[in-house]
Amino acid sequence: MDTSLRDRIRAGLRQHDLEEVRDRVLQWDLSEQVELLERLSPSERAVVYRLLPRETAFQAFGRLDTPLQGELLTALRSEEVHGLVAELDPDDRVKLLDELPATVARTLLVDLSPEEQDATGLVMGYPAGSVGRRMSPEFVALDPRMSVDQARAAVLERIDDAETVYALPVLDEQKRLCGIVGLRRLLATDGSALVGEILREAVTVEAHAPAEEAARRCAEEKLLALPVVDGTDRLVGILTFDDALDVLEEAESEDVARSGGAEPLRRPYLSTPVRSIVRSRVVWLLVLAVGATLTVRVLEVFEATLEQMVVLSVFIPLLIGTGGNTGNQAATTVTRAVALGDVRVRDVGRVAFREVRVGALLGAALGTVGLLGVGLLYGWAVGAVIGLTLLSVCVLAATVGGVMPLLARALGVDPAVFSNPFITTFVDASGLVVYFLIATAVLGL
Repeated sequence: MDTSLRDRIRAGLRQHDLEEVRDRVLQWDLSEQVELLERLSPSERAVVYRLLPRETAFQAFGRLDTPLQGELLTALRSEEVHGLVAELDPDDRVKLLDELPATVARTLLVDLSPEEQDATGLVMGYPAGSVGRRMSPEFVALDPRMSVDQARAAVLERIDDAETVYALPVLDEQKRLCGIVGLRRLLATDGSALVGEILREAVTVEAHAPAEEAARRCAEEKLLALPVVDGTDRLVGILTFDDALDVLEEAESEDVARSGGAEPLRRPYLSTPVRSIVRSRVVWLLVLAVGATLTVRVLEVFEATLEQMVVLSVFIPLLIGTGGNTGNQAATTVTRAVALGDVRVRDVGRVAFREVRVGALLGAALGTVGLLGVGLLYGWAVGAVIGLTLLSVCVLAATVGGVMPLLARALGVDPAVFSNPFITTFVDASGLVVYFLIATAVLGL
């Protein structure tokens, strides 16, 4: 996006020169217009949005993050709002309604057509976080007794209403899924053939399954659409590949934020109020500050040891930093493996044994460097303390970092929550205990 052009648009808004603003905005393509809307204040966003052509406005609204959609709706006139909400797909509409106050959401639902109300109600009926909440109930269903010509006609009749037509579910009389037919296969087959003769077995997911799990399955199987069924194997919706990508992107953003000790913003950074950014970080910082008092307590306990050998204090940042980094590396690797399904809770023993070996090899390498470097400068006794401590801390940190994500999964907690910040705090305190115990034994303090 041209920064100077964006600045001129903002200047035009301040001067109320809307004609010039409209001319400049229309010079951009849709993706640049959406980026502009994301960077404007709520009041500026509403003004610029009203200047877009109707079709462009509908497309731009669909591309905005859900919190920004909610802000935009509150700034628009009621007739504009109802049109925008009606244009959304049911799954996107449910995400938006979840962001709005309950009274506003109910009002918007009442103004929808009966068909749209039914579709939206179906999606809202599933629990938050489930794939049923992210599926689309708008799909083209075929009958296995249809001829291919009849199936093509059915697709053409619904092509503007359906979420996708690239993967077509085939249902029996009880609405149970018989299989799926790809659009390419449908177009390439003789028109007199029956749909039941060309369908293939479908990969399905139950509607109450976690959305992230379903999205990963969709990605792993490289599916254009994943059929979503209820407890009786009746088809209730489909998860399209673009919705699956959205789910995975949200999950990745959440894991990255929590691994860094913050809550996800769930909206573009530059359009997020400073107060919201503070709220997303302050709780974690307070928790970690309380946890850090463990480190202070350890130093108080071993204060006499430090007084006898002041040089020991020089290496504290090195040791706790190495331990924290080692634990974070292990936690990040295992958390990712858990998310991809490579590691499960029952593998905790194998993971712990593997991380003990990894930590030992890392500790041996770092400890050797520490022994030689510190030994030459401060004496071999102090070098031995540092070398042994690095070895011990790396083993401890790697093992704890590898096991904690699995412990979190067993407790039903997001593994990222148990990740870097908590591991760092734990390893800092325990690493210092190990350090001073080794120093006491080796140096005879």
